[in-house]
Amino acid sequence: MERIVERWQAVQALLLERFGKVPDLEGILYLIGINEVGVYPAGKFTKEQKQDLMHVAVCTLMAKEGYYEFTGRDGDGWPHFKPIKEIDVPGLLGQEVYLKQRVIEYFGQ
Repeated sequence: MERIVERWQAVQALLLERFGKVPDLEGILYLIGINEVGVYPAGKFTKEQKQDLMHVAVCTLMAKEGYYEFTGRDGDGWPHFKPIKEIDVPGLLGQEVYLKQRVIEYFGQ
């Protein structure tokens, strides 16, 4: 667990250096979603789009573990996934730790 904490702090340091502040897990998922979508509207994202971006991030992170499968992009360039297997990570804390591990891998830390 200590190794995860150190690696998570390395991700936070990377984001601090890049953006000047450390986002929380939701903020990091939002950034991953933007990176994966690669489409940036002229204005701001709507509340629904922000939720969709975080969903894209979670699906992207969990696809590597076989929970989701990338099925393609829609006409607007947004990636879509289909669930493959039931998520078997128990409890909110367990899910948070699991997502943090996937984020660490995503950023190569």
